[in-house]
Amino acid sequence: MVAVFNKELLSWYLITLKLRETVESGLPRSSTGTNKSLELPEDHEHHHHHLQLQIPITEDGENCSVLELDPSPDSDWIISIKEKLEQARQDDAAGSWERLSIYRVPHYLREGDIKSYVPQIVSLGPYHHGKKRLRQMDQHKWRSLHRVLKRTNMEIQVYLDSMTELEERARACYEGTITLATNEFVEMLVLDGCFVLELFQGTAVGFERLGYARNDPVFAMRGSMHAIQRDMIMLENQLPLFVLDRLLGIQLGEPDQKGKVAKLAIRFFDPLMPTDEPLTKSDMNRLGSSLGHTNTFDPFSDLGGLHCLDVFRRSLLSSGAKPKPRVWLKRRSNAIRVADKRRQQLIHCVSELREAGIKFRKRKTDRFWDIKFKNGVLHIPRLLIHDGTKSLFLNLIAFEQCHLDCSNDITSYVIFMDNLINSHEDVGYLHYFGIIEHWLGSDAEVADLFNRLCQEVVFDINNSYLSHLSEDVNRYYDHRWNAWRAALRHRYFNNPWAIISFFAACVLLVLTFAQTFYGVYGYYRPS
Repeated sequence: MVAVFNKELLSWYLITLKLRETVESGLPRSSTGTNKSLELPEDHEHHHHHLQLQIPITEDGENCSVLELDPSPDSDWIISIKEKLEQARQDDAAGSWERLSIYRVPHYLREGDIKSYVPQIVSLGPYHHGKKRLRQMDQHKWRSLHRVLKRTNMEIQVYLDSMTELEERARACYEGTITLATNEFVEMLVLDGCFVLELFQGTAVGFERLGYARNDPVFAMRGSMHAIQRDMIMLENQLPLFVLDRLLGIQLGEPDQKGKVAKLAIRFFDPLMPTDEPLTKSDMNRLGSSLGHTNTFDPFSDLGGLHCLDVFRRSLLSSGAKPKPRVWLKRRSNAIRVADKRRQQLIHCVSELREAGIKFRKRKTDRFWDIKFKNGVLHIPRLLIHDGTKSLFLNLIAFEQCHLDCSNDITSYVIFMDNLINSHEDVGYLHYFGIIEHWLGSDAEVADLFNRLCQEVVFDINNSYLSHLSEDVNRYYDHRWNAWRAALRHRYFNNPWAIISFFAACVLLVLTFAQTFYGVYGYYRPS
């Protein structure tokens, strides 16, 4: 302890210098004070991390403060650790993850094909905001905002104030810390949100009705629209659905527009559907009329959703009830098991199933995931594969991997098809029966696509809606009589001439047996 009784004679600057010199030298030094000396504490070796400078009450009754100095170089390190622990405490607070719905794709998934997860033309939300290669679309975003303000005859301040109210709620939807300031974040919500709504409404009622030119480079149904749709369905490129609902409510003059944006999104992303059953013209007309404050078009009234990708996924799985998963493995106690990467084999490939006598038929339904198995026949709905199918499935799988509150139905379906398809021969066989229709270059590209979709996905077969069906198929596959019957059919009944030859051989064998029988019978019992 260093006692100083004359506060006026020593400034803070000199005291600090003296303390530094004393610590560096390790030797006590005397001060120039008139009454007391400046000295190190006797237990300096035991308390070298924390030095205390006390200025007690002087003889004239003046109150002097106590100054605590920490000359240790580790002090900044300790402070940094405490700050990180405080941030961790805030992150771990109750309910801090409840609103999280827009995730960054994990690195173990994006290593396969980063372009399928990263937008190439337009950015939405904060993750890719301001990136140089995506700035070209900003001018078109501002054009759309100008068109909205002109058409609705409203001031921009109305939109900014409304999004300011939702800022905290919107930030909670994104993973990690968003570095954008309040003004920049609110501006992004208004600009990106109005751009999305213009695309949605223009697709439903026509861009010319919204005031855009017929040959507009963006707001027209032309080649770039497909690339924009593919970017807007990516997991990292989403806006919260309640933000779009609020913006559409301001435009239409009705605050409660919940559900209408979801319907518009389904119409906009319809070309990306992995089925060959698009929305009918009557559905499109009814959707357009629904923008006129009517409720005539409501095929997905109970959809809800977190963002456009979630809405699209719900629309894919909306029709029909899927069977519950069947537990294949006995669970030890009630502990939650970790999904095992080695147990992703649901079913054998097409070639092996054919050898066991299993047939394949196309099922007429718009639910591409609704697969049935009955009497040795696997009924699979038609699947349409185009150049955007890979990115679509990868982002749907990534969302199911990240968001624990949704099922893994899309992942289950893709892994099932991946098990079925091992080679281009399997794709060709399914294509022959109309189960797979693709716009890619060859059947080998389709096989490669499915084999790469779930390379790094961790999946548990006990949590698949196809576990019932897979068990039935595998039981049929393991029955030897089915394999023998299939081998007989493949070898002797694969074409008409083989059938004729088989029956001729059977007749010849019967006649030969009859001739032999009567010859032996006549020998032992002559007439």
